[in-house]
Amino acid sequence: MKKNVFLLLLFCLFVITGCSAKEGRPLADFQYTDQDGQALGLKDLKGKVWVANMVFTNCTTVCPTLTANMSDLQRQVEDAGLDDVHFVSFSVDPEVDSPEALKKYAESFAANFSTWHFLTGYTQKEIEDYALKNFKEWVVKPEDDDQVIHGTKFFLINKKGEVISDYPGNEDVPYKQILKDIKSARKH
Repeated sequence: MKKNVFLLLLFCLFVITGCSAKEGRPLADFQYTDQDGQALGLKDLKGKVWVANMVFTNCTTVCPTLTANMSDLQRQVEDAGLDDVHFVSFSVDPEVDSPEALKKYAESFAANFSTWHFLTGYTQKEIEDYALKNFKEWVVKPEDDDQVIHGTKFFLINKKGEVISDYPGNEDVPYKQILKDIKSARKH
Protein backbone atom coordinates (compact mmCIF):
# COMPACT_ATOMS: atom_id res chain seq x y z
CA MET A 1 0.00 0.00 0.00
CA LYS A 2 2.79 2.44 0.93
CA LYS A 3 4.52 1.65 -2.33
CA ASN A 4 1.36 2.46 -4.33
CA VAL A 5 0.89 5.77 -2.50
CA PHE A 6 4.53 6.65 -3.10
CA LEU A 7 4.23 5.79 -6.81
CA LEU A 8 1.03 7.84 -7.07
CA LEU A 9 2.71 10.84 -5.44
CA LEU A 10 5.74 10.44 -7.67
CA PHE A 11 3.49 10.27 -10.75
CA CYS A 12 1.60 13.41 -9.66
CA LEU A 13 4.86 15.25 -9.10
CA PHE A 14 6.07 14.16 -12.55
CA VAL A 15 2.84 15.33 -14.21
CA ILE A 16 2.88 18.68 -12.39
CA THR A 17 6.55 19.27 -13.16
CA GLY A 18 6.13 18.21 -16.76
CA CYS A 19 3.17 20.52 -17.31
CA SER A 20 4.78 23.52 -15.69
CA ALA A 21 7.91 23.11 -17.77
CA LYS A 22 5.94 23.15 -21.05
CA GLU A 23 3.37 25.79 -20.22
CA GLY A 24 4.30 29.33 -19.41
CA ARG A 25 2.80 31.74 -16.93
CA PRO A 26 1.09 34.51 -18.97
CA LEU A 27 2.09 38.08 -18.17
CA ALA A 28 -0.58 40.70 -17.68
CA ASP A 29 -0.62 43.44 -20.28
CA PHE A 30 1.46 46.53 -19.61
CA GLN A 31 2.52 49.71 -21.35
CA TYR A 32 5.26 51.74 -19.72
CA THR A 33 7.93 54.27 -20.73
CA ASP A 34 11.44 53.32 -21.81
CA GLN A 35 14.78 55.11 -21.40
CA ASP A 36 14.06 57.21 -24.49
CA GLY A 37 10.63 58.34 -23.27
CA GLN A 38 8.91 55.99 -25.73
CA ALA A 39 5.99 53.73 -24.89
CA LEU A 40 6.76 50.02 -24.71
CA GLY A 41 4.24 47.37 -23.85
CA LEU A 42 3.61 43.66 -23.92
CA LYS A 43 2.07 43.99 -27.38
CA ASP A 44 5.40 45.37 -28.66
CA LEU A 45 7.19 42.28 -27.35
CA LYS A 46 4.69 39.68 -28.61
CA GLY A 47 6.35 37.40 -31.12
CA LYS A 48 9.73 38.02 -29.51
CA VAL A 49 11.68 36.04 -26.95
CA TRP A 50 12.89 38.28 -24.14
CA VAL A 51 14.65 38.27 -20.79
CA ALA A 52 13.45 40.48 -17.93
CA ASN A 53 14.81 41.58 -14.58
CA MET A 54 14.24 44.26 -11.94
CA VAL A 55 16.71 46.98 -10.98
CA PHE A 56 16.91 50.60 -9.85
CA THR A 57 19.51 53.25 -10.56
CA ASN A 58 20.60 54.28 -7.05
CA CYS A 59 20.89 50.73 -5.76
CA THR A 60 23.92 50.21 -3.54
CA THR A 61 23.79 46.40 -3.41
CA VAL A 62 22.76 43.91 -6.11
CA CYS A 63 21.62 46.04 -9.06
CA PRO A 64 25.05 46.88 -10.48
CA THR A 65 25.85 43.17 -10.53
CA LEU A 66 22.45 42.27 -12.01
CA THR A 67 22.85 44.87 -14.74
CA ALA A 68 26.44 43.87 -15.52
CA ASN A 69 25.33 40.23 -15.77
CA MET A 70 22.41 41.17 -18.04
CA SER A 71 24.88 43.14 -20.18
CA ASP A 72 27.08 40.03 -20.38
CA LEU A 73 24.04 37.99 -21.38
CA GLN A 74 23.06 40.52 -24.05
CA ARG A 75 26.59 40.36 -25.48
CA GLN A 76 26.57 36.54 -25.49
CA VAL A 77 23.17 36.50 -27.20
CA GLU A 78 24.46 38.93 -29.85
CA ASP A 79 27.67 36.88 -30.29
CA ALA A 80 25.47 33.81 -30.89
CA GLY A 81 23.68 35.68 -33.69
CA LEU A 82 20.37 35.83 -31.83
CA ASP A 83 19.72 39.47 -32.66
CA ASP A 84 15.94 39.19 -32.34
CA VAL A 85 16.08 38.53 -28.56
CA HIS A 86 15.11 41.48 -26.34
CA PHE A 87 15.89 42.45 -22.76
CA VAL A 88 13.66 44.39 -20.36
CA SER A 89 14.72 45.88 -17.04
CA PHE A 90 11.80 47.10 -14.94
CA SER A 91 12.68 49.89 -12.52
CA VAL A 92 11.53 49.05 -9.00
CA ASP A 93 11.97 52.69 -7.98
CA PRO A 94 9.91 54.47 -10.67
CA GLU A 95 9.46 57.72 -8.78
CA VAL A 96 13.24 58.23 -8.81
CA ASP A 97 14.08 56.49 -12.08
CA SER A 98 13.13 58.89 -14.86
CA PRO A 99 13.81 57.85 -18.46
CA GLU A 100 16.90 60.09 -18.39
CA ALA A 101 18.22 58.49 -15.18
CA LEU A 102 17.65 55.02 -16.60
CA LYS A 103 19.43 55.90 -19.86
CA LYS A 104 22.47 57.27 -18.04
CA TYR A 105 22.54 54.19 -15.78
CA ALA A 106 22.19 51.79 -18.73
CA GLU A 107 24.89 53.54 -20.74
CA SER A 108 27.36 52.88 -17.93
CA PHE A 109 26.80 49.14 -18.58
CA ALA A 110 27.16 49.42 -22.38
CA ALA A 111 23.51 48.48 -22.95
CA ASN A 112 22.54 48.05 -26.59
CA PHE A 113 19.28 50.00 -26.70
CA SER A 114 18.17 48.40 -29.95
CA THR A 115 17.15 45.34 -27.91
CA TRP A 116 17.39 46.37 -24.24
CA HIS A 117 14.60 48.46 -22.73
CA PHE A 118 14.69 50.07 -19.28
CA LEU A 119 11.14 50.74 -18.12
CA THR A 120 9.52 53.25 -15.77
CA GLY A 121 6.35 55.36 -15.85
CA TYR A 122 4.24 53.64 -13.21
CA THR A 123 3.69 54.06 -9.50
CA GLN A 124 5.57 52.21 -6.78
CA LYS A 125 2.40 50.25 -5.94
CA GLU A 126 1.92 49.29 -9.59
CA ILE A 127 5.39 47.76 -9.92
CA GLU A 128 5.07 46.03 -6.55
CA ASP A 129 1.77 44.46 -7.64
CA TYR A 130 2.95 43.66 -11.17
CA ALA A 131 6.15 41.99 -9.97
CA LEU A 132 4.33 39.85 -7.43
CA LYS A 133 1.44 38.80 -9.66
CA ASN A 134 3.44 38.21 -12.83
CA PHE A 135 6.96 37.29 -11.79
CA LYS A 136 6.21 35.96 -8.28
CA GLU A 137 8.82 38.41 -6.95
CA TRP A 138 8.51 40.73 -3.98
CA VAL A 139 9.26 44.40 -4.46
CA VAL A 140 9.12 46.57 -1.34
CA LYS A 141 10.28 50.14 -0.84
CA PRO A 142 10.40 50.75 2.91
CA GLU A 143 9.33 54.17 4.14
CA ASP A 144 12.20 56.56 4.86
CA ASP A 145 14.67 54.48 2.85
CA ASP A 146 16.03 55.09 -0.64
CA GLN A 147 16.79 51.39 -1.19
CA VAL A 148 14.23 48.97 -2.61
CA ILE A 149 14.02 45.31 -1.64
CA HIS A 150 13.51 43.11 -4.71
CA GLY A 151 14.36 39.79 -6.28
CA THR A 152 17.46 39.06 -8.30
CA LYS A 153 16.20 36.64 -10.95
CA PHE A 154 16.33 36.78 -14.72
CA PHE A 155 13.07 35.69 -16.36
CA LEU A 156 12.78 34.13 -19.81
CA ILE A 157 9.59 35.07 -21.65
CA ASN A 158 8.44 33.25 -24.77
CA LYS A 159 6.90 34.68 -27.95
CA LYS A 160 3.41 34.44 -26.45
CA GLY A 161 4.33 36.67 -23.51
CA GLU A 162 4.59 33.85 -20.96
CA VAL A 163 7.29 33.40 -18.31
CA ILE A 164 8.78 30.01 -19.08
CA SER A 165 11.83 29.95 -16.82
CA ASP A 166 13.82 31.92 -14.29
CA TYR A 167 17.47 31.94 -13.32
CA PRO A 168 19.72 33.47 -10.68
CA GLY A 169 20.80 36.86 -12.00
CA ASN A 170 23.31 37.99 -9.41
CA GLU A 171 25.57 34.99 -8.73
CA ASP A 172 26.43 31.87 -10.68
CA VAL A 173 24.36 32.98 -13.67
CA PRO A 174 23.81 29.88 -15.83
CA TYR A 175 24.60 31.63 -19.13
CA LYS A 176 24.92 28.41 -21.14
CA GLN A 177 21.53 27.17 -19.94
CA ILE A 178 19.88 30.52 -20.60
CA LEU A 179 21.29 30.59 -24.15
CA LYS A 180 20.11 27.02 -24.72
CA ASP A 181 16.62 27.90 -23.44
CA ILE A 182 16.50 31.08 -25.54
CA LYS A 183 17.37 29.06 -28.66
CA SER A 184 14.64 26.56 -27.83
CA ALA A 185 12.06 29.30 -27.19
CA ARG A 186 12.87 30.98 -30.51
CA LYS A 187 11.85 27.79 -32.34
CA HIS A 188 8.34 27.77 -30.88
